Amino acid sequence: MNIEFSNNLKYFQTGIFNILDEKKSELIASGRKVFNLSVGTPDFKPDQHIIDALITSAQNPDNWKYSLGDLPELLEAICTYYNKRFNVEINVDEVMSIYGSQEGLTHIGLTLCNQGDVVLVPNPGYPIFEIGPYLSGAEIAYYSLFPENNYLPDLNSIPEDILHRAKFMVVSYPLNPVCECATPEFYAELITFAKKNNIIIIHDNAYSDIVYDGKIGGSFLSYDGAKDVGVEFYSLSKSFNITGSRISFVIGNSDIIKHFKMLRSQIDYGIFLPIQYAAIAALTGSQDSVLKHCEEYEKRRNALCRGLTNIGWNVPDSKGTMFVWASIPSKYTNSYEFCMELMEKTGVICTPGSAFGTLGEGYVRFALVLPVSEITDAVNRIKESNILL
Repeated sequence: MNIEFSNNLKYFQTGIFNILDEKKSELIASGRKVFNLSVGTPDFKPDQHIIDALITSAQNPDNWKYSLGDLPELLEAICTYYNKRFNVEINVDEVMSIYGSQEGLTHIGLTLCNQGDVVLVPNPGYPIFEIGPYLSGAEIAYYSLFPENNYLPDLNSIPEDILHRAKFMVVSYPLNPVCECATPEFYAELITFAKKNNIIIIHDNAYSDIVYDGKIGGSFLSYDGAKDVGVEFYSLSKSFNITGSRISFVIGNSDIIKHFKMLRSQIDYGIFLPIQYAAIAALTGSQDSVLKHCEEYEKRRNALCRGLTNIGWNVPDSKGTMFVWASIPSKYTNSYEFCMELMEKTGVICTPGSAFGTLGEGYVRFALVLPVSEITDAVNRIKESNILL
């Protein structure tokens, strides 16, 4: 039998994380010590009150049925949280849950796009930003992000013909992988730009709780006119260390929320109720650990960025996210080849910047997912390997 698969699959390649994981397994099998700084999975534990809420609700057999939507208590919890955390007033018709931002970013294009519409996505940027629109039949148009502009887009440089066809634009700050934050001035400009060109803004706000040097992360929706032009994705994964539970929210323009809910009602039966109760506990319970873990991430950032700089690899401090973005040493020209050599010589695993777009070439991304002591050991391994010489 000759099985023919969708042409969509030709767009994808074997994920870089699968390749890195295979190499990691080989090193471990040979008895090597590895420092896995590739995948952004928090190593902190969820707060006990979140775990308890899930366990308690899971003991009720009725909570194992289809939820068929969001609990009123969950919607109220996220509305109250946004008011306290970001000073943003949210109505219950302006919010919905999703199975993690990755799932939501994949499916929202099916709500907004017709075949041939254009979607603006960042380069470099997180891969799902373009995969979702692609699967919805949209044409991808990249907007370039350069370090000399603090990785903010030059909105005036986007060609007019693209602007006329663009349906929505994906924006995300603090931005994975480049670890940059946006300014209030940029958001004001972005909202004006969106209104002028009739372009919907999709803002991914996964890392607003991991911002450094005394600054506090914010929300796109806190700026005047934001709800008129778009929605924001807010994830509990990194803030509350519950990545596996897969729960995030889409918040903002009520018309977009209404139609997105309609689409999702056709492809799922709602978030598992014990997960919803765990999310309620996270949103309404103590937030002390959120700040504590951000402080720990900052210590790790300092250990890595300043440690590498001290041994001759100039790595600027990350401004936000749980990552570090670094130019590869000057004697190398290919980020993938450098990552493979670094892993082989030192056991330190990072992600080649080329995995995040053409403008990511020449860079690598580190995830701050090991304690300071291990990061210090990793820096020493790099120094002792002479790979920087």
